[in-house]
Formats: sequence, structure tokens, C-alpha cells
Amino acid sequence: MDTRARARAGWDWLKGPEPWSRSALAGDLTIAAVIALLGVGVDELSHSSTLKTASAVVLVVALTLLRRRLPATTLIVGAAASGFLPGVFLVTILLGWSAGRRIVGVGRALAAFVIAFVAEVGLSLVDQWSQMRPLLVIVFSTLMFLASTVMPGLASRYWYQRRTLLSALQERNAQLLRERTMVAGQARLRERQRIAQDMHDSLGHQLALISVHTGALEVDPAITDRQREAVGVLRQASVAAMHELREVVGILRDGVEAPLPVEEAQPAARGVAGIGGIVETARAAGTDVRLSVAGQPRPLAAACDHAAYRIVQEALTNAYKHAPGASITVELRYEDDSLVVEIANGPAAGPGSGEVVSGGQGLTGLRERARLVGGMVHAAAAEGGGFRVAGVLPYGAEPAGAVEDVADDFGQRTQALATARKGAPPLDWAAVDRELAVPVRSRTGGWALGCGIAVAALVLLLIVMGAGVALLVSSANKAMISKEDYGAVSVGESEQTVRERLPSGESVMTDGLERKGPPRPPGSDCLALLSEESDDLTTDAVFRFCFKDGKLVEKQAYEVKQ
Repeated sequence: MDTRARARAGWDWLKGPEPWSRSALAGDLTIAAVIALLGVGVDELSHSSTLKTASAVVLVVALTLLRRRLPATTLIVGAAASGFLPGVFLVTILLGWSAGRRIVGVGRALAAFVIAFVAEVGLSLVDQWSQMRPLLVIVFSTLMFLASTVMPGLASRYWYQRRTLLSALQERNAQLLRERTMVAGQARLRERQRIAQDMHDSLGHQLALISVHTGALEVDPAITDRQREAVGVLRQASVAAMHELREVVGILRDGVEAPLPVEEAQPAARGVAGIGGIVETARAAGTDVRLSVAGQPRPLAAACDHAAYRIVQEALTNAYKHAPGASITVELRYEDDSLVVEIANGPAAGPGSGEVVSGGQGLTGLRERARLVGGMVHAAAAEGGGFRVAGVLPYGAEPAGAVEDVADDFGQRTQALATARKGAPPLDWAAVDRELAVPVRSRTGGWALGCGIAVAALVLLLIVMGAGVALLVSSANKAMISKEDYGAVSVGESEQTVRERLPSGESVMTDGLERKGPPRPPGSDCLALLSEESDDLTTDAVFRFCFKDGKLVEKQAYEVKQ
């Protein structure tokens, strides 16, 4: 393996399982630079050496880049290093957030955070042991670890699991909707095939009989020319009806129009161009029909063109059945934004020829057909006993969507859900189940347990913070005096009198102070207290009182570095 291959393998290992683009690398480097600069400021405030500052910068950059591949290791190393490198402290916030999200399994995450806590507190004690303030170091380190590492880790884990659960629910809901749409489509297809078969077996047979008998009657020499012409119209109508029935059956069965043999007569155009044909056919049958066109003809979308033809056809059929012998007017008006189709007939010229066969669905179907293309149909009785049907159709129609827009059980939309994760990679269900790590039936309990742990950690943090504040206040009262109190004490006074006027000094804030500073008088017992007026954050102003043989033999004021 050459050097380039090794470098590429090392780079792939560094990136880890997550995709690491140039923008992601630039973002990580920017975060590392910001945290490193803030860490340099922290090192300056704590008067750290140049070596410590440089080490902290290098470590911050390395931990930021490695946190994706080694979340637990970087968390432990960062927490341990923050115990003796102040500039590394801020990166523990990022490491806690990253570890809470990326460590798989509650047990592993808990173990990583516990080890990180022990390492941070232990190394802080070692680094601050010379100051002889172990209790204060433990309390302060615990507070900072909870605030900077545990809380970001819990928040990150909760946020990531919630996002994973929502993504899984959305994906599974979309999958169920797709399956339901497929089942419904199959059911519709089976029903359409059944209807197509029934139409072919019943209507096809009857229309074929009509065509055969009218064809035979048309060549019968016993009928007159007028009768032969009327019979020819009937035969052509039956042949056209058979062609239309065949197309409808093909669409119902296969979703495509059935091909016609070349030798068969072609059906009339079923659009605005075919309206003149059905008007001429009606005239040939003896009906008084007048057609008028107003405005500049304009092309229509295929669905609108077909709807206009069907409106005229259905209106003429209703006029034949319900008002035989009445005159009919068909008007096409090309308006600026729509085509208006109006069919009106007068009252019937005489009584009907018999029972009228009607399903009562013709006008309802026309209204639905017009609605689907963005238009409307109005039908009502006219003054004087006639009837009027008017349709308004736009010149264009919106194409139907590829996905049926049906409301689901969650009040969402199938089409919206189908495109919600457009471009997103498919979910790894095994990884999702491992991340959630609870059975489906007890997932609610798992979330409740996680929220309970977060609340308990927050309550514990508040309790520890309150206890720490109370401890600091109590320690300050026992460990600090003013310059006036120091000046009021004179050498030579009795030890009992001086101790009654001064605090006891039994505080973690004064541990080891009496051994610092100038040498103590031989055989003396000293009391070291802090000054209340100290302004320097890096040094402590100390007042020391040394007693021997029941008297105050020396008092000293000096400063020690923290």
C-alpha cells in the first residue's frame, strides 16, 4: 500500500460513518478555531504557561475533528485534560453534545460520562493539591461537569432520538399510505374490469343487434326513401355507439383506448369540432336544431374539448326524451377566458311516444366532468316550459397529479408525505431500532424514563449549585475579615481575646494559608484569614495571626498566588 492509499484510508477512518463534505470540514475547523481562541483567553486569565496554551490549542483542534469517529474517547480525554488545561474546558460542551448523540446504547453512554467525570475531578484534585482545597475543587468540578458536559449530552440525546422517532413515524406512515393507495388502485382496477365486462356482454350485444337489423332494413326495397334515410341514421348511430363503447371498455379494462380496425368506420370527433356532426345527425332525424357560434374560436385543452362535446350530446339526448318535437338551439360563445356552451329547447310539441328510459345521472355526470376541468354546468327549467343547459369551460385545465390527494388518518396529505423526504436517503430501520433501543409497546415508557432522568439531573444540578453557594457563603463568613479588623488587633493581646474578635478560620478557603508567606515564629500556632478587599483575581490577600504561650506574638499581611 503506497503513501497516497494510506492517507486516503486514514482520511476515511477519520471521517467515520457520517458523510464529511468540504462544508462539514470547514464548519468543524471554524468551531475548533473559535473554541481555541476562547481557550487562549481563559489561559491568559489563569496565567498559564505558553506550553500549556499551545497544548490546549492543539488538543482542542484534535478533539473537535475526532469527535465523530471516537465520541466516547474524545469525551473522556477532553474531560481529563480540562482538569489541568483551562483552555480545553470550553470544548467539553461540544464533546458532551456529540457524545450524547453518537454513543449507541444507554449503558455505554453512562459509562463514558462516569469515566469522564472521574477523570476530570481526579486530575483537578491532583493539579490543585498544593492549594489544599480538595472539597472546594470537588464541588466546583462537579458543578462545571454537570453544566458543561452532562446537560448538553442529555439535551443532544433527547433531541436526536426525538428526530429519529419522528422520521421513522413519517416514513412508515408514508409507506402505509402508499400501500393503501396501491390496494385501493387494485380494487378500483378489478371493479373497472368487472364493469367493462358487463358493458361488453350486455350493451355490446344489444347494439350489435340494432346495427344488424337496421342494416337489413336499410336495404329492404319495401320502404320509402325517407324511411331508408331515417334507418341509415339509426344504423350510423348504432355503429358510432359501438365504437365508443369499445373505447370506454378498453379504458376501463386497461387504462388505454382500444384500437379500431382500419376497415371500420371512424367515430365522429368527440370535441367542439364534432358538435356540428351531432347537430346534423339530429336534423337528419327530423329534429329542428340550430347551431350558432359567437366570438373568435380558440383551441381548448383535450379534457375541456371533450367536456364541451359531452354537454351538447347529453343536452340533446335529454331534449329528445323529455321534449319530443321541440325546437333546440345550440350556442357556442368564445369569451375572453372561457367557452360558454348553451343548449335550450322549447316545450314539447306533443305527448311522448311512451315510457322514457332515464338513469337520472346524466346531468350529475356533466357537472362532475366540468368540475374536474375547472368549469361548471347549470341546468334548469326555462320560462315558457322549456329547459336550458349551460356550461362554462376554461380554455386550459390543470393536469391531474400523479399521486392521489387523499386525507389520511393523521390529517395529512398523501402527496405532501410522498414529497416530504424527497432527495433524502432511505432510513436504516435496523439502526433506528438500535438507537431507540426499546420495544414499540414500551416506547412511551422509555421516553418518560429519559425525561425523568433529565429532570432528575436538572434537580440534582440545582441542589448541588445551592449547596455550593451555601458552602461558599458559610466559608466566606468564617474565613474573611476587613482591613479595619486586622488593624484593630495588637501584638501582645491575649489569644482568647483575639480569637473571640476574629472568625474561626475553619473553612476550605483558608486551608494551607498559614504555611505560606513569611516564616512563622518557632513554636507558634497561627490563624490565617483572607481579606475582604482583595481586588486581584489571581492572588489572595492573607492576614496571619500567630499565638504563643496564650498571647499574640505576631501578625503578618502578605499575598499568595491562587
